[in-house]
Amino acid sequence: MSDIFFTRRRFLKAAGLGFSLLMSILSTSVSQGQQWSRFRGPNGQGISDAKTIPVKWMEKDYNWKIELPRGGHSSPVLWGDKLFVTGGDQQAEHSVLLALSVSDGGVLWQKEYSLSKYHPNKLNSFATATPAVDAENVYVLFTSPEETILASLNHKGDEIWKRTFEGVRCQHGAGSSPIVYDDIVVFTHEHEGNAKDAKSAWFAVNRKTGRTRWTLERKTSSKTSYSTPCIYQPKEGDAQLVFTSLAHGMTGVDPLAGTVIWELDSAFVSRVVSSPVIANGLLIGTCGDYGTGKLLTAIRPGTSDKSIQPSEAYKIESSSMPYVPTLVAKDGLLFTFHDKGDVSCLRSATGRQLWQEKPAGRFFGSPVWADGKLYCITMDGDVVVLRAAETYELLAVNPLGEKSHATPAIAGGRMYLRTYSHLFSVGGKK
Repeated sequence: MSDIFFTRRRFLKAAGLGFSLLMSILSTSVSQGQQWSRFRGPNGQGISDAKTIPVKWMEKDYNWKIELPRGGHSSPVLWGDKLFVTGGDQQAEHSVLLALSVSDGGVLWQKEYSLSKYHPNKLNSFATATPAVDAENVYVLFTSPEETILASLNHKGDEIWKRTFEGVRCQHGAGSSPIVYDDIVVFTHEHEGNAKDAKSAWFAVNRKTGRTRWTLERKTSSKTSYSTPCIYQPKEGDAQLVFTSLAHGMTGVDPLAGTVIWELDSAFVSRVVSSPVIANGLLIGTCGDYGTGKLLTAIRPGTSDKSIQPSEAYKIESSSMPYVPTLVAKDGLLFTFHDKGDVSCLRSATGRQLWQEKPAGRFFGSPVWADGKLYCITMDGDVVVLRAAETYELLAVNPLGEKSHATPAIAGGRMYLRTYSHLFSVGGKK
């Protein structure tokens, strides 16, 4: 099987086609902009090409609003005419994957998974990991201290495969999300230092069969990471999976072999919750603890041939840096949304701050960018809309009426907003 895999990859590379591009070609019925396939959309960068997302809206402007059968903090993902989101019930000891109709929010199907009862941090939930989706299947990750469930279902709701791994032992409960790259599903499985009999690792499984493609054993640190990886494609050379954590700092991994290409283990000084973003060849991440950020660091990645080693471009040591929310990098600007409510605009190349303001309440969800505007949901459930520019401009604050830790999803010209127990669709109208 391994020889077949390597031969196939060499053929696709020679032809200039990877799985993701192949799916894009084959999925002609799904027009551009109708996919939001993972946490924070394309490559986890939170960037959309939509032009039809409103700045201000009222109740009458929603395409639809539904109550979810189970609560949670995960964000929605979309492919074509279907939206996928998870929910959980700690008392009933199960979590659920829902498939909804994009047109009206109606439930098309749902699949429940039993999960051992446990008590995560009160700010966590039984449904925190965001699913990943491609043209064929949706992949869902549910985790407790006793078991980790990774399952694949087709778009009709039929389970294709299910894997069970050991549970994740950490103080606050798990929270990182899976991603799909080429023909593998990748996820992190990290424990904390008090879990001496458990082994931390990063996994890749075959997206069609669920069989383990590779396992990269990792150190277990005092504070587990909640970061979700992304793909870095250098101008020359092969793509790299980029992971961030306290245990290993920032790491580039060969997605084919599951081996470390480069690693800067000193990149972070405390727990990593936010995910990495890419800005003009720099890889940027943050870390923090006890509800506040401590450090933002920008890394120049290393190369596969080891001719260039990773190095620090700059770092900002400040409590005004984000802890939980992931950044947005666009057009030479870097926007940070802080847990305590501050929003900053920096030069992504240098880290120089252009402005910092506090438009509303605290943030746990991450911002997204669309048509020159930033959208982010506060913990109280207010959607803050800012101009993505060198000067500060608050455009609107739109209340959803319920607390939220989720990140908006944008597909097909519409934006989807998740509070703890409701889901909203807005936009798409010219």
